[in-house]
Order: sequence, then C-alpha cells, then structure tokens
Amino acid sequence: MTDASPESTTTILEQIGGEAAVEAVVEIFYGKVLGDDQLADYFIESDMDQLKKHQARFVAQALGGTRPYSGRSMQKAHEGRGITGADFDRVVEHLAASLVEAGVDGDTIGVIAGALAPLKGDIVTG
Repeated sequence: MTDASPESTTTILEQIGGEAAVEAVVEIFYGKVLGDDQLADYFIESDMDQLKKHQARFVAQALGGTRPYSGRSMQKAHEGRGITGADFDRVVEHLAASLVEAGVDGDTIGVIAGALAPLKGDIVTG
C-alpha cells in the first residue's frame, strides 16, 4: 500500500487496492461485527449477502470509486434501529481493525475514518 499524499492523483480506493480490496475488508469487518455480542442483534433479520454488497459499493464510492451507490441513504437505512453512539463507535473500531488486518496503512485509515465520521448523525438514533 502506498501512503496518501496531497499531491497524489490516485483515489484512496486505488491506493488500498480497488474494489476487490474493499470487498475483502467488508468480509473481515462483518466477521468482527457479527461476532460482537454488543452489535450482532442489529443484523438478525438482515440479508447479509445483500448488505455486504451495498456496504462494499457505499465504501468504494466514499473512497473515490466511480460505480454509483444506489442503496438507501444512511439515515433511511438505519432509522428505527435505536443505534447508540457507543454502538457506532464500536463499529468504527471494527472497521479500523479490519483495515489494519487487510494491510491498509494508518494514514489512509485516518482519511477513511474522517470520510465516514460525518455519517454518525445519520446513523445514531438511540
């Protein structure tokens, strides 16, 4: 993996290895989330294959991908679920750990976290 630099013309998505890398991170991520007693119940009735596809497409687009994300907004997808700030933070911890496990460097993880952090207000409802 290469370090992100202000002069770089490559997207974060390209720097971490493209859509295939995002799909691998999503697999690692959901393994951690579903294994977490604090979070697993949120996914009991979820179609995990579909959710993983949407998540990978969403993350790829957020990191500079060109394939459009056509799923629901983060607010619509999470409304009524009662997600707490602590739950959101726990998910972010699992995402960071998944990125580390996939070999993404710390600076890039920081950029990714910065890109996704503003979603907290749309996701946390409990």
